[in-house]
Amino acid sequence: MRRFRITAYVTSVLFAAGVALTGATAAQASEQAAPTGYVALGDSYSSGVGSGSYDSASGSCKRSTKAYPALWAAAHSPSSFNFTACSGARTSDVIAGQLGPLNSGTGLVSLSIGGNDAGFSDVMTTCVLQSEANCVARVNQAKAYVQNTLPGKLDQVYSAITAKASAAHVVVLGYPRFYQLGGSCIAGLTETERAAINSAADLLNATTAKRAADHGFTFGSVTSAFTGHEICSGNSWLHSVNWTNPTESYHPTAAGQSGGYLPVFSAAA
Repeated sequence: MRRFRITAYVTSVLFAAGVALTGATAAQASEQAAPTGYVALGDSYSSGVGSGSYDSASGSCKRSTKAYPALWAAAHSPSSFNFTACSGARTSDVIAGQLGPLNSGTGLVSLSIGGNDAGFSDVMTTCVLQSEANCVARVNQAKAYVQNTLPGKLDQVYSAITAKASAAHVVVLGYPRFYQLGGSCIAGLTETERAAINSAADLLNATTAKRAADHGFTFGSVTSAFTGHEICSGNSWLHSVNWTNPTESYHPTAAGQSGGYLPVFSAAA
């Protein structure tokens, strides 16, 4: 009887230890299997147009080593880093050509998209080259698109990301206001035009933030980070019109990527 009790006791201890070890092993396996790859999607604000130091292999996508995704990856060493953001990208381009690297091992995704869908380049061209009335009318046309059409386009992108990388933490970055009103600029656009463009940026950000939140994504606003560094501020982190290299016009400089976008993304990631 006594031997039976001792045997039963030893067996129960070993069983408990086995359960504990099995649990620890499972936890370790789960930790090891946690998705830790990083994929950077989006348009020129994510690829780094305007910051220089472009990867020649990226061609017209102009992916820069000074863009916030590359800076974050260099500082945090994710298990994998895929940089597919591309200059000029629209929502349809993200879906058609940028989602390839997404999979179950993707733990983090960054994205800025929507500005090109809303006609960002055409808006600025109109405002620079045409009258104030034409500028404001074109801005209002873009705002109507942002309100009525863009939400559905964003939904398609966000749903496609979730379908391919359901475990990923997705951070959607917004756009800065371009102008400091009442600033140091003595030529160029009128204050009315600058205010209209800023209001379009605010609407684009608000619309994007709402769609991102509804998909369970995190929205990173860069408006505050760029405050005091807009065009006409005297310490701008944004290119104004660049007649030598037009594609860099109204895009963040290297300082805008490292001082504006990177801290916002790092805090949200």
